[in-house]
Amino acid sequence: MSVLDLRLQELHDRLSGGELAVSDLVEASLSRIKETEPVVQAFITLDEEGARAQAAELDKQLKEGGERGLLFGLPAGIKDNIVTDGLKTTCASRFLSNYIPIYNATVMDKLRAAQSVTIGKLNMDEFAMGGSNENSAMGPTRNPWDPERVPGGSSGGSAAAVAARQVYFALGSDTGGSIRQPAAYCGVVGLKPTYGRVSRFGLVAFASSLDQIGPITKNVEDAVYVLQAIAGHDPMDSTSADVEVPDYTAALTGDVRGLRIGVPKEYLGEGIAPQVKDAVLAALKVFESLGATWEEVSLPHTEYAVAAYYLLASSEASSNLARFDGVRYGVRAENPDNLIDLYVKSRSQGFGAEVKRRIMLGTYALSSGYYDAYYLKAQKVRTLIKQDFDQVFEKFDVIIGPTAPTTAFKIGEQIHDPLTMYLNDICTIPVNLAGLPAISVPCGLADGLPVGMQIIGKAFDETTVLRAAYAYEQATEHHKLRPAAVGGA
Repeated sequence: MSVLDLRLQELHDRLSGGELAVSDLVEASLSRIKETEPVVQAFITLDEEGARAQAAELDKQLKEGGERGLLFGLPAGIKDNIVTDGLKTTCASRFLSNYIPIYNATVMDKLRAAQSVTIGKLNMDEFAMGGSNENSAMGPTRNPWDPERVPGGSSGGSAAAVAARQVYFALGSDTGGSIRQPAAYCGVVGLKPTYGRVSRFGLVAFASSLDQIGPITKNVEDAVYVLQAIAGHDPMDSTSADVEVPDYTAALTGDVRGLRIGVPKEYLGEGIAPQVKDAVLAALKVFESLGATWEEVSLPHTEYAVAAYYLLASSEASSNLARFDGVRYGVRAENPDNLIDLYVKSRSQGFGAEVKRRIMLGTYALSSGYYDAYYLKAQKVRTLIKQDFDQVFEKFDVIIGPTAPTTAFKIGEQIHDPLTMYLNDICTIPVNLAGLPAISVPCGLADGLPVGMQIIGKAFDETTVLRAAYAYEQATEHHKLRPAAVGGA
């Protein structure tokens, strides 16, 4: 068994006992990356020199007996839209292919304080726009369970790296399901915290009212430790919530007796693959055996969520991406005729097709004469979706359904059909529109591919979400399965 397969507590014990050094963990990670990266292609930038320097520093602390952070010595991968001081941050776009930040995102400072080790930056859909990782200007990452299939997106590199055991954990960002959906496709755990729970400062903005950073891990326990390290109010982020961060380890009880579960009929209806539905229903039986109860509920405005989301997210993207003009940073077009020509050529050459599509859609929705008909209407629908959740949570503690309607599809299968691609997020998008916490955990296999179950909670009640997820995980073996395509069993 690789050290990257060990549970967090086991690693801490071995580090404390002198059986392991942080350098051993880093070298195991780098070796695993070298072994599997030709298949997986999860990394955009690998920082071997920096990782080894961090490991040496932590090993010195270990010998001196200093304090150890929550994530001491753990090799981590970072989605490439989270800025890292001195380490290239590209957002998987040609536009930022030469961009090296001069500051850290708040989550990076928090990981540094927790004493984890950054191995490198992970592939993604360009500017986090996509659900398959095929929109990356650096080429697609491949699913470790089947390299002919997508890993999901936009945090596909993060999910694939964890599934392939290249890193101990990864950070991703979730705007409409971009942590949870790839976690489901790759058979790992993906947590989207409540909007405002984790600072967005230093996250390259896609849709500012929806984006949220969160962890992707091998198991729920590790997700608890990573969330504990990165959560909290940040005065650098105006959308950061000044809400007390509880001790999330209190959620690791395995006890869900009396837990009330709502199961939306909209999440198990038309468009949900039969094997996915069966896996979720089987998971609900596990919860019953643990003392929880469940009932069918309705979230009636779910059918409008995808349309509302793509109007709102594209509108915000249109505004946020206006800063990429070839003047201040990033790639600049050569030999423009004038300033306007510089803008046009730089953006034409720098942005990929999906980014251009969303900028165009968002600009149209915000334009004079269309704002009320599209953007304002979408905001009203967003309010109705939030009210649907509020009504269900008056009677239930969590909501459970599939994370994605199908298992991972083949690379190239949907890339030329944006509408079909967008519908893959039908189960995850409503959560972002309502700003709620949710986690995806493995709940079985369908034709040899992972199926993810989504557990949704009340705002700032990650504890109950994690308690339910941990109890289910402890009662099953799904999280222990590993992809055979990269040497798993």
